[in-house]
Amino acid sequence: MSQIEKLIAELCPEGVEWKPLRDVAAYSDTRINAIDLDDSSFVGVDNLLPDKAGKTVAKYLPNTARLTSYEKGDVLLGNIRPYLKKIWLADNNGGCSGDVLAIRIAKKFTSSISSEYLYYLLSSDSFFAYNMQHAKGAKMPRGSKSAILEYEIPVPPLAIQREIVDILDKFTSLEAELEAELKTRKKQYEFYRKALLKFDERDNVQWMTLNEIGKILMCKRVFKNETSSDGEIPFYKIGTFGSVPDAFIPREHYEKYKNKYPFPKQGDVLISAAGTIGRTITYDGIDAYFQDSNIVWIDNDESLVSNKYLWHWYQIIEWSTDGGTIKRLYNTNIRQTKIAVPPLEEQCRIVTILDKFDALVNNISIGLPAEIAARRKQYEYYREKLLTFKRKEA
Repeated sequence: MSQIEKLIAELCPEGVEWKPLRDVAAYSDTRINAIDLDDSSFVGVDNLLPDKAGKTVAKYLPNTARLTSYEKGDVLLGNIRPYLKKIWLADNNGGCSGDVLAIRIAKKFTSSISSEYLYYLLSSDSFFAYNMQHAKGAKMPRGSKSAILEYEIPVPPLAIQREIVDILDKFTSLEAELEAELKTRKKQYEFYRKALLKFDERDNVQWMTLNEIGKILMCKRVFKNETSSDGEIPFYKIGTFGSVPDAFIPREHYEKYKNKYPFPKQGDVLISAAGTIGRTITYDGIDAYFQDSNIVWIDNDESLVSNKYLWHWYQIIEWSTDGGTIKRLYNTNIRQTKIAVPPLEEQCRIVTILDKFDALVNNISIGLPAEIAARRKQYEYYREKLLTFKRKEA
């Protein structure tokens, strides 16, 4: 029997009370002058991080004279687009914008409800699902302040709350350690990539423009009336490049365009020429079509430059872009870009080293990302299990 099970058997064998949040907490009703805030004490919805990742320093300060204040121990909840799951347990005093809700435990309950326990309750997937269910608005949904206060929470004895918080804190700490290690490994990866791809005149390399390496190609233009919201062949536009497609084309069009016009070979490196400039995806050979001009690739001769070597170079190139508000990578800019081309044997050596680093820090099936994902899944499971209690009969 676990320690929590022992405590439940001893302190609340008949179950625990469930209370609506409004019975034990309320929104902050105190105010603070904006002049008293800085980038570490002001919290807007923009510096609350998605997926329960806490907060970062504010990039801007409020433009109103007075705003809602929060205190250490308050639970701050992003109230725009609840599905983003923005939440933070305040570890200092400060002020927040109107789009952030500061939830404070009522004074008469501070001795019976732990702020850390309340934070874990309100960061559960169950709460966020409830919040979305009652949110208002389609394009920019907002949580219902009144509905949030009606959310029912279990209130076990404080000793049980503390035990739960202690267990969940250990999970959180372990994940934070893994995240810190991943950050360190990413820095190492960037260092070695730059070092391995740095050549001078003494090295046995040729400096070549991408134009010399291969011709820039793109798929045939697909018009909007050729696409649909569902279908067999995914059509990737710049907004869905490397993500989930929201448009499809008929197989008949796909086969015709693929055979008649330029189409990437498996292993070719696709480049985004708009949106996130220079983003790269290696084409995996699965049936798909790509937006012309916004997504391009080099038809390189792999007996001269391997695709994998080219991919690693793309990660460090500082692309020269044109355009005003909306930047664009034109074919001319791509053609003029120079890279170092060593013999294929050396390319292979460099790729082998960098691929190992890349798998360690980016591959969600192996390495640190996989371990973090597994720990997060384990944490979510135990959090939901630990925060589920038998309801005490009235």
